[in-house]
Amino acid sequence: MVYEFLAAAGVLALLTMVPGPDMAVVTRRAVAAGRGDGLRTVAGITTGLLVWGVLSVAGLAAVLAASATAYTVVKLAGAAYLVFLGAQALLAARRGRGREDAEATPSGATPPAGSPWRTGLVSNVLNPKIAVFYTGLLPTLAPHGLAPHTGMALLVLVHAALTVGWLGAYVLLLTKARAFFARTSVRRAMERITGVVLIGFGAKVATASQA
Repeated sequence: MVYEFLAAAGVLALLTMVPGPDMAVVTRRAVAAGRGDGLRTVAGITTGLLVWGVLSVAGLAAVLAASATAYTVVKLAGAAYLVFLGAQALLAARRGRGREDAEATPSGATPPAGSPWRTGLVSNVLNPKIAVFYTGLLPTLAPHGLAPHTGMALLVLVHAALTVGWLGAYVLLLTKARAFFARTSVRRAMERITGVVLIGFGAKVATASQA
C-alpha cells in the first residue's frame, strides 16, 4: 500500500507541475499585487480543488463527468471566466494601469480588481476537467488497502497539499524578482502575456472534448 501511495503521489506531483490556467492566474496576481495576493489566489485554487474533492467522494462529480450537457455548461462558463480575466489583463496593459499614482501598490502596479481568493476559487470550480480527473483517474490511483472513499479523500488532500507547495513556491519565486517586474515596461509586457495566455486557455477549455 505504501508503494502504491508513493506512486500515486508522484503522478499527482507531475500533474500539479504542468503549466495551466491556475499558474497563469497566479502569475498575474503575484506580479501585479505581490506575495499576499498571489498566496490568497493559491488558497482559492486549493479551496476549489477541495470542493471538487468533496463532490467526487460524494459521487456528485461523476454525474457532471457523465452528463454531456452539464459538462458543456460548466466548461463554457469556465472558458468565459478565463477569457474575462485575460481581457481584463490586456485592458490593464493598454490603459497603462501600471503607472504610479496614489492608488498604486508599493511596486507601482495597480492590483487586478476583485478578491484574489475568489478569483482562484472560481477559476478552479468552473474547470470541469478536474471533475473528470477526480472521477476518472483518482480511483485508479487510490491504494487498494483502503476503502475507496478513504483512498480518494486521501489523494485529494495530497493533491491539495502539492498544489499549495508548488504554486506557493512559484509565488515566492516571482515576488523575489518583483523589483524586475515592477518596471513599467516589464509589468505591461507581463499583463499582455498573461492576458493572451488566459484567453488561450479559455479557448482551449471551450473547445475541449469531454473524453
